[in-house]
Amino acid sequence: MAGGSFGPTGVAKERAEQYQGKVTGYVIIACLVAAIGGSIFGYDIGVSGGVTSMDEFLEEFFHAVYEKKKHAHESNYCKYDNQGLAAFTSSLYLAGLVSTLVASPITRNYGRRASIVCGGISFLVGAALNAGAVNLVMLLAGRIMLGVGIGFGNQAVPLYLSEVAPTHLRGGLNMMFQLATTLGIFTANMVNFGTQQLKPWGWRLSLGLAAFPALLMTLGGYFLPETPNSLVERGLTERGRHVLEKLRGTKNVNAELQDMVDASELANSIKHPFRNILQKRHRPQLVMAICMPMFQILTGINSILFYAPVLFQTMGFGGNASLYSSALTGAVLVLSTLISIGLVDKLGRRALLISGGIQMIICQVIVAVILGVKFGDKEELSKGYSVIVVIFICLFVMAFGWSWGPLGWTIPSEIFPLETRSAGQSITVAVNLLLTFIIAQAFLALLCAFKFGIFLFFAGWVTVMTIFVYFLLPETKGVPIEEMTLLWSKHWFWKKVLPATNLEADDSNNEINSPA
Repeated sequence: MAGGSFGPTGVAKERAEQYQGKVTGYVIIACLVAAIGGSIFGYDIGVSGGVTSMDEFLEEFFHAVYEKKKHAHESNYCKYDNQGLAAFTSSLYLAGLVSTLVASPITRNYGRRASIVCGGISFLVGAALNAGAVNLVMLLAGRIMLGVGIGFGNQAVPLYLSEVAPTHLRGGLNMMFQLATTLGIFTANMVNFGTQQLKPWGWRLSLGLAAFPALLMTLGGYFLPETPNSLVERGLTERGRHVLEKLRGTKNVNAELQDMVDASELANSIKHPFRNILQKRHRPQLVMAICMPMFQILTGINSILFYAPVLFQTMGFGGNASLYSSALTGAVLVLSTLISIGLVDKLGRRALLISGGIQMIICQVIVAVILGVKFGDKEELSKGYSVIVVIFICLFVMAFGWSWGPLGWTIPSEIFPLETRSAGQSITVAVNLLLTFIIAQAFLALLCAFKFGIFLFFAGWVTVMTIFVYFLLPETKGVPIEEMTLLWSKHWFWKKVLPATNLEADDSNNEINSPA
């Protein structure tokens, strides 16, 4: 069994201080191209909410919703409650959940680039089906193909970014994925704002334009260098050294390469990574792989981004005003992600997560109080209160954008050892998409049932996740990716969970077991 006294043990010695290199143009270009995968994910999140608020789209595919929307006496909170409409949004994420499990062995055995290319091709097919849809079956088939693309892209891209980035800038460069996601959301909002004027086919253009970033992702995946970690894992050590030298801009990469070789020896001794990841020595990483993406969705952010136009129309904004307001939230998300990129490797992951959580709780409670007191079932919100609601929703989005948005992807992608990294990322993506599917499918019904209480529901979850981070998440800033396993045995709680062999291996290098 891996980790036995006569078998490969993985990285057992800290060499971080010996790492050499600088930020090269080569690594920046590689990260920018790879992160395009995030822009498609974001575009699909943003475009569906805008399209489902367009009358021409509803009339063609969801006539019952179109009729309900026209009736002024309909409950404000319930006029969009339709499971077929929710299925259009959520089918993408169910398909992504299944496909990410298929992507894991492909990513491990054929490299990160292979999964990126597969994701790009699936996106292209899905965009074409959506743009040319003539019935609901064709529309849902397109969404499912987009979901397959998300499953592959979200599995491979964060891993790619974590592995090519230098240790001291890994957080910021990994956030290129989230930055691209937020840019995709903002672009979708602006596209919807323009195409709503192109009646009756504007919605087709909105859905079809997803093909552009998909083409860039496919071509980028083909021309990108493979990560040195993946090359070493597959026995191509000299090629891995060559790529690492280009990424770091120096020939002196021996320490970092040795960590990869040590990690790959253990990785190659593991034949069933999904079974191995359930072992007690991987318990901290497994908990984070499940909880981080789960909490990211339970902030309620996807509900606001999916249904921002619908949500603002529900509050009494006109059609144009609702799309304009959702475009504003998209712009705020982009700007706040840029803030996070600048601060994450200076302040650390924990500080951003905790401060963002506190701000999100305050904003959600304020919005819930305003809606509860001033917004009834059959009345519109006054202009003054509408502006206040939009301001606090933007402040909520801003807090998410510098905290749980990027770090919900960054932390799981950087904490797993090489032997379980692809399996761990698959679990992260699968949990994220499962919760996204559940919330997307249930949100309109929850909005109808909870009314303004929907914001208190999510505020409760943000409270739980902020406490979780404070007590259970160690700081990963500045820790080399192949030495991350040594971190858990120093944490006040996780060192009690890990088997004794892990603690003994760490004590031989570092006698300090301080709390996070």
